[in-house]
Amino acid sequence: MRFASLALLLLAQMMCCGQACAADTLARIKATGEIRMGYFETSAPFSSIGPDKSPQGYSVDLCQRIAAGIQRQLGLAQLKTTWVPLGLGERIEAVRGGRIDIECGTTTWSFSRQQLVDFSLMTFIDGASLLAAADSGIRRITDAGGKRIAVIRGTTTESALAAALARDNVKAEVIGVDSREQGLALLAEGRADAFASDRFLLLNALASTGSPRPLRLIDEDFSVEPYALPLPRDDAGFRLAVNRSLAEVFRSGDISRVYERWLGRFGQPSVLLSALYYLQQVPE
Repeated sequence: MRFASLALLLLAQMMCCGQACAADTLARIKATGEIRMGYFETSAPFSSIGPDKSPQGYSVDLCQRIAAGIQRQLGLAQLKTTWVPLGLGERIEAVRGGRIDIECGTTTWSFSRQQLVDFSLMTFIDGASLLAAADSGIRRITDAGGKRIAVIRGTTTESALAAALARDNVKAEVIGVDSREQGLALLAEGRADAFASDRFLLLNALASTGSPRPLRLIDEDFSVEPYALPLPRDDAGFRLAVNRSLAEVFRSGDISRVYERWLGRFGQPSVLLSALYYLQQVPE
């Protein structure tokens, strides 16, 4: 039976050769009994590597529930989940190139990215902010004139930071880095006055990362960052299966358990996040 399923899948791929053909991720998952999910090793509390060397975090938990939902929808006795570690700069191409079926990290849904991949229902909403040296004098973006701000290249935070500085006519030196670890290191070593990233990621870094310099999170966000899970483009069946599973997590209240497990130490969900959870309860 497995051989016949694989043969049919191969035939369908051959028929698509040389012409536009929508992906059929569900057919491949059913034929192979495997779903491939990407994650970040250092984006706690959303996506990271745990003490047992397996993926963990808020987004990872949601993807595990999606895998279980797809297994039920396809009527599979078993479904293997293969976890693929990713760097921030390769996440979109990993979906586009077929290395993974879904990315389970901290990716902001944006129109420029939606030209390349599709997205699930929103899973979280955050805002970009600054983690600054306590003695830097930075309390708001308008205090950053003449200061050095590190930010990860190619992220929505980078473009939002540039827009915020331009809007307030703030002349700051922006230092592009390749990873969150590099940005935090520059801040700890005194080679940057602040590091820009998503607020919850900065809160986690402030709570878990030792720094010889006292640090503080500034009092404002300078962007809105709606998280969603990147999916292959033009695959309506797979997107529907993913969203059906996510909607069940929101409708059942299971999202409260996921939040409490990974983000509860930061306090209750904001009014905005609670509204997102309510609005994502799409009915069958």
